[in-house]
Amino acid sequence: MRFGKRAMGAAALLGFATLPQSADADTADLAKELANPIGSLISLPFQLNYDANIGPNRDGERLVLNIQPVVPMQAGSDLTLISRTILPVIWAWDPAPGVDSRFGLGDMLQSFFFSPNSSGGLIWGAGPALTIPTGTDRLLSGRKWLAGPTAVALSQTGGWTMGALANHLWSFAGSADARERSETFVQPFLSYATAGGTTYALSADFTHDWKLGTTVMPINANVSQLTAFGRQPVSIGGGLRWHAVTTQSAPHGLGGRLTLTFLFPGQ
Repeated sequence: MRFGKRAMGAAALLGFATLPQSADADTADLAKELANPIGSLISLPFQLNYDANIGPNRDGERLVLNIQPVVPMQAGSDLTLISRTILPVIWAWDPAPGVDSRFGLGDMLQSFFFSPNSSGGLIWGAGPALTIPTGTDRLLSGRKWLAGPTAVALSQTGGWTMGALANHLWSFAGSADARERSETFVQPFLSYATAGGTTYALSADFTHDWKLGTTVMPINANVSQLTAFGRQPVSIGGGLRWHAVTTQSAPHGLGGRLTLTFLFPGQ
């Protein structure tokens, strides 16, 4: 089976995806497509982030498992709708002075990207995003509904991929005693795919809170490898996070990231 360039794009934003290594497809091309966040294949990424030195006393730690199903759907002959969900499962140890450890769900982010099937050298998509207060604990949830626009754009040359994803979300409903929210998120990313199916990636997660006037920005360096579990194509990756810009209560220093993505090309 031969996949066209649009159909081969991995559909895992802010994570890794993988592709089937078909007999007539070049491994280097498949690895390069791992960095394309807008594609026509169903994927199920799991992204585990570890952060430390949290809180004013720098004694807190946190594990966040982001479950990120991606489902593309044809929205017309020349348009694809990509649904992407991020549901965090959070373990927090000593998140604040005098606060016990917490475990539970965080708030879910649901994004939709409308992407033209043919857009020349620029691959792009845009649509709405919605944060749903699914958090199971007051300390794990903002307890507000948020909505706003989201977009992604990228270009690919040789083994290189360069682009950015962004959204801006405003609160519009939720708990009356929770603070209002207005937040901008921007994620520039750069990656290089080798002929052996290995991808080296660098990204930054910039978030600015307009209500508090604060900014955080961890920088992520990751390596992923195309492989398979039996007949199941997967990508496995890992790397480090450095909190280059932070606040008193946010993580400091180095953290880590592990990724595992299942791909379902025949669905």
